[in-house]
Amino acid sequence: MTIRLLILGTGGMANSHAEAFAKIPGVELVAGVDMRPGPLAEFCAKHGIPNAFATLDDALAWGQFDAATNVTPDAVHCATTLPLLAAGKHVLCEKPLATHAGDAARMEAAAAAAGVVNMVNLTYRNVPALQKAAAMVRDGALGPIRHFEASYLQSWLTQPAWGDWQTESQWLWRLSSAHGSKGVLGDVGIHILDFATFIAGEAATEVSARLATFDKAPGGRIGDYVLDANDSATMQVRLSGGALGVVHATRFATGHMNDLRLRIYGTLGGLEVRFENAISELSACLGDDRLTATWRPVDCPLLPTVYERFIAAIRGEGVAEPTFARGAELQHLLDAAEASAATGARAIAL
Repeated sequence: MTIRLLILGTGGMANSHAEAFAKIPGVELVAGVDMRPGPLAEFCAKHGIPNAFATLDDALAWGQFDAATNVTPDAVHCATTLPLLAAGKHVLCEKPLATHAGDAARMEAAAAAAGVVNMVNLTYRNVPALQKAAAMVRDGALGPIRHFEASYLQSWLTQPAWGDWQTESQWLWRLSSAHGSKGVLGDVGIHILDFATFIAGEAATEVSARLATFDKAPGGRIGDYVLDANDSATMQVRLSGGALGVVHATRFATGHMNDLRLRIYGTLGGLEVRFENAISELSACLGDDRLTATWRPVDCPLLPTVYERFIAAIRGEGVAEPTFARGAELQHLLDAAEASAATGARAIAL
């Protein structure tokens, strides 16, 4: 079954989508959409995409595609996804699903009404250690969860490994709320919150948070970009089973490119999940090893990527996960964390 795919948005992350989908047998990249003629033409030429549209309306009028991957800026995810759903197209949307819970709920409801495959691109679901840890928790290896600590550490505000954030719009927009950014909380906080709660197998029921924005340029702006989005976030989270945890994320973690870690503890054992320097590792302290605090490595099999799962779900060969419902749940948690930080509330119930 051939799947004809449209790519909406042609920025940096869109290249990752195009490359990943091009590797899947039976997937044809048939169209690209972007209001910027130059980047659109360059993107389509680079990936051999035959059709280019300046607007989503033009692409929908053409209609010769089965599914779309939405790689637009966060602030327009809702406005660009709803027409695709109304047209009966399967959609993979970049994270976060929206920039506030109301829009995320609208997207979830529209996807359910359309009856199409809907997924949000939480890429760290591809990490083998995460999936193995989640399976072990579901199987009862840790017993009831009591405590966890999770971190997502980046350093792109302290070094130019991915480019110069002070001059390149693909980075600068992420630092400006006027350009749709929710800062590190929305950009990577969503990943680490999903990382922790998915492995724990429990929903968050309460959150408190603090956010910080640091001076990065004279007057707090570079050109049209006011640099007011948060750079660091800390959170305290309670899970439905009563466990407490701490979560933190930052773009100022010198020495860390893109590293996630979770330590999670139950009455019967503990797990440490690491994805650091693009290497996935899982360690466990279980059974009699608890008596000597001995940790042992756990083998973790490779799994299909979110891109492969999206196509498999369209073909009826797999489960669509994570869905828009999960994206909406996480957005509700992010909104609560943002409200806690804004008001100084000790905790906000979910």
